[in-house]
Amino acid sequence: MRLFTRYAAGAVLAATFGLGLTLTASADEAKDCSAGIALLKAEAAKNPPKATLDKINKALKGAERELGEKEYDECLDFVNDGKKAVKG
Repeated sequence: MRLFTRYAAGAVLAATFGLGLTLTASADEAKDCSAGIALLKAEAAKNPPKATLDKINKALKGAERELGEKEYDECLDFVNDGKKAVKG
């Protein structure tokens, strides 16, 4: 019984620690997502060529949607797509 209790306590500790890391990562991703959206809006305001602007707007729309859904990793994918469009 003691052995089981030790393993159970270890599992709870590991799960709690893992959850803490996930929450921290999510907070960082949320911050990066918001910063990326701001960057894409700034780039769109610079009046780039239409083809580039279309790509930025598409990425911006997707990033904002994913931010609202709290899917920060997907938001960052859209932000990265927008950054690629800016670099040409």
